[in-house]
Amino acid sequence: MNPHLASTQAANRRGIAYLCAAMVFFVLNDALMKQVGQSLAVTQMIFVRGLMTLALLLAVAHATGATARRARLADRPLLARAALDALGTVLYLVSLMHLPLANATAINLAAPLIMALAAVLLLRERAGLPRWLAIGAGFVGVLLVIQPRAEGFNAWALVCLAATFAHVARELLTRRIDPAVPSILVTLGSAIAVLLTAALLLPLEGWQPLHALQLGQLALAAALLAGGYFCVVNSMRHGEMSAVAPFRYVGLLVAVLLGWLVWREVPNALAWGGMALMVGSGLFLMLEGRRRAAAPPGA
Repeated sequence: MNPHLASTQAANRRGIAYLCAAMVFFVLNDALMKQVGQSLAVTQMIFVRGLMTLALLLAVAHATGATARRARLADRPLLARAALDALGTVLYLVSLMHLPLANATAINLAAPLIMALAAVLLLRERAGLPRWLAIGAGFVGVLLVIQPRAEGFNAWALVCLAATFAHVARELLTRRIDPAVPSILVTLGSAIAVLLTAALLLPLEGWQPLHALQLGQLALAAALLAGGYFCVVNSMRHGEMSAVAPFRYVGLLVAVLLGWLVWREVPNALAWGGMALMVGSGLFLMLEGRRRAAAPPGA
């Protein structure tokens, strides 16, 4: 086998392993937050988890020397990204308390579809009929998961969708951050913004005494969240994005399984169909993006 090809395949395998681990960590974090949210206010959960996450990130940033460049936290693109991250985090976790875990995860995984649409409308990327059909099918899938006209429609699904749009805007802003700014510093900025937002919202819901079990669950959620961020960064650095990215949908499988095991939540037929459309469309767009990237200029 060609040594370069073997090296690339090995790197892709590492990248895939990291991304799969990240998605498992993120969904487990969501499940823990949903569980604790049955007895604790959302803003208090976010605040306590935020303190723990910030402590972990500060330790990593200090160990890697990134804190020496903390002045870059005041960069405008980084500040804007952090604000959008905080908004998306609060909206997502608030909606998660009122939605099945699988449905919230599916709506959150609509981000690649929204990114593809933004690339066409905002970044002026060319889009042929197959790409438009895939985007359209993906959004039909989102509607089937949200079910805006179905009996028992949960309006919190729209809040979850708003969180997804905030996260997409966050990713678009990430491109404007100076590449010289360490990734851990970008993550640290978001953690600070989430913590400050939760602190501002705390008076709206009040403070409840914390039990040892709740503290332990939130500490584990913080560790999972930090681990997820670490694995996502490494997945993008070790493998080709086009090869690694499709494995983000592992998170949906984990969410469906956890939702059934813990809360006996089973998506209805419309939601299953919507998830299938979203995953299919997302995979097609990733493969189509890989083909366009490999095509010679002007092809």
